[in-house]
Amino acid sequence: MRQFTSVALSATYLCLALIVALLLWRNGGGWASGVAALVGGLGLCFAVHGLVAQSLKMRALRKELDAVREAQRVMLSQMEQVDARMTEVADAVSDDAGRSEALEDEVHMLEDLVQRMGQRLEERVSASASASAHHPRQEPNLRRHQSAALLDTVREALAENRVDLYLQPVVGLPQRRTVFYESYSRLRDATGRVMMPAEYLTVAEPEGLVTSIDNLLLFRCVQIVRRLAKQDRKVGIFCNISIASLADESFFPQFLDLLAVNRDLSGALIFELGQAAFDARGSVEARNMGKLADLGFRFSLDKVTNLDIDFQDLARSDVKFLKIAAPFLLDELAETDEGLILRSLPDLAAQDFASLTRRYGVEIVAEKVESERQIVDILELDIAYGQGHLFGEPRAIRDAVLAEADDPIADPVPHSEPPLRTRGGVGVLARRHVAATRI
Repeated sequence: MRQFTSVALSATYLCLALIVALLLWRNGGGWASGVAALVGGLGLCFAVHGLVAQSLKMRALRKELDAVREAQRVMLSQMEQVDARMTEVADAVSDDAGRSEALEDEVHMLEDLVQRMGQRLEERVSASASASAHHPRQEPNLRRHQSAALLDTVREALAENRVDLYLQPVVGLPQRRTVFYESYSRLRDATGRVMMPAEYLTVAEPEGLVTSIDNLLLFRCVQIVRRLAKQDRKVGIFCNISIASLADESFFPQFLDLLAVNRDLSGALIFELGQAAFDARGSVEARNMGKLADLGFRFSLDKVTNLDIDFQDLARSDVKFLKIAAPFLLDELAETDEGLILRSLPDLAAQDFASLTRRYGVEIVAEKVESERQIVDILELDIAYGQGHLFGEPRAIRDAVLAEADDPIADPVPHSEPPLRTRGGVGVLARRHVAATRI
């Protein structure tokens, strides 16, 4: 194409030069003038053509240089990205190595704890056997043999690590979406039969084995919460901790070290103890609860039997949840001429009880919910969470239970806190039709 263009331009220049030469010759310039005009015209045309061609070539060269510069800039950018990615990979490898070392230390810690627990179990069982040998007439032979057999079963279940973790959902109201799980422990005998607490506690409590069961349950909670967190599943677990575990001088320091390694789980692991145990805690237990709170872990009270609570004490102890059985809570309601009240707090409108607890950073969980009718009353009291067989029974840890944690979990909706109303406020029963539509 370029050759054709050059030939066409040359022919055009020649034609123009001939036209100029002919014009000069016809106007009396003679052959000499015509030839000179022809030669001069051709030279001028080719000179102009050379300048134009050189200008076009320089322009094309500048474009190529710009393209080369752009390619170099892109290449440098990609090299920087590759270098940054390699740095990230190196940092990740370093972090994985650090986590592997921490995990190895944790495994050694768990092994040491389990070994110590096993030694203590053996000592207690031996002491129990010696006591039975020295006092054979304290109970009938059949009952003694049954207790001894059951004690052996419990000891073997603990030694063989046959302690299962059961989870029951705790839902947000009124949406009923799973927000937390409540954990329970179950023992299995050698045949795989699940032993209910009422069955083994009769022999575990006198022999001091309840603390060992609680401790193993604590390990289960830490393990399962860490597994859920590793898979980026946002779910919290209420895990029972006994006063005996808090006061155990050999167990608690090592357990505290374990939690210090896993303090990133503090938002998902909530330690729970009964109201009576909380009220009866001593200085050692309170101090150890404070150590857990310093790591960011929260607490919950269950088995509530008295609603006249020192909420400032709960706030100081980092108690963030209060579990109240739905039947007990609804039995506390009393209708008066001035509105609905709680018998334990007659000067406070019943629907303001949840607002009062929230002012101290405590949320109420209505547990043991069994019917839809209870839900209507619970919603009238502005309670944020519910738990019970109506929402799901306790189930052993299985893949199906873990898969449920994949459901999106909404953060608790902040509650407004209107001024507390006294007994002169509007009763809850007058607004039941509104609560029914919220279910």
